Amino acid sequence: MKTAGIVLAGGLSRRFGSPKAFARFDSEYFYERSIEALEPFCEEVVVVTREELIEHFPQSINTITDMPEVAGLGPLAGIYSAMEAIDADAYAVLPCDMPYVDYSIMNRVRKFHQGGVTAVMAAGKHHPLVSVWNKETKESILDALLNERLSVMNLLQELDVTWINGDSLTQNEKRIFTNINMPNDLERS
Repeated sequence: MKTAGIVLAGGLSRRFGSPKAFARFDSEYFYERSIEALEPFCEEVVVVTREELIEHFPQSINTITDMPEVAGLGPLAGIYSAMEAIDADAYAVLPCDMPYVDYSIMNRVRKFHQGGVTAVMAAGKHHPLVSVWNKETKESILDALLNERLSVMNLLQELDVTWINGDSLTQNEKRIFTNINMPNDLERS
């Protein structure tokens, strides 16, 4: 079974003030941490980003933008575009703005995955983008995008989803599953 990794790095980062993919945690860019969390168990990893950011990534990084028919339609567009770019049986998805999620977490999510979509619920919050999606979900994603149903959570209500409790993945779920939206979010977590 081939698994591909998808790093979502195309958000506008309005609250953050600059592209989150290039924020640093310790000595690494956020996007590098996301790639490292996926690479050990993925045959290929792709970073999905905006056109104006492509040139800022090293050429050695597999980067793409959204497919033209779904460009700019949010994270579902990024997932769909990566599925179009890489043929795999399953797709491990990780947004670049969750720098505490590492290989050990993503590998456990992958091991829980049986089919449909497997995603994380931690500290009372759903994290649908820390997930694994089966290839068969691609048509449902495209249908949602073409019909302007852009909410990931709404789509998941239509799909076969397994929610994993964050406390089964880590002893510090609140910190690990922190979404970094502002520069000082790193300092507080």
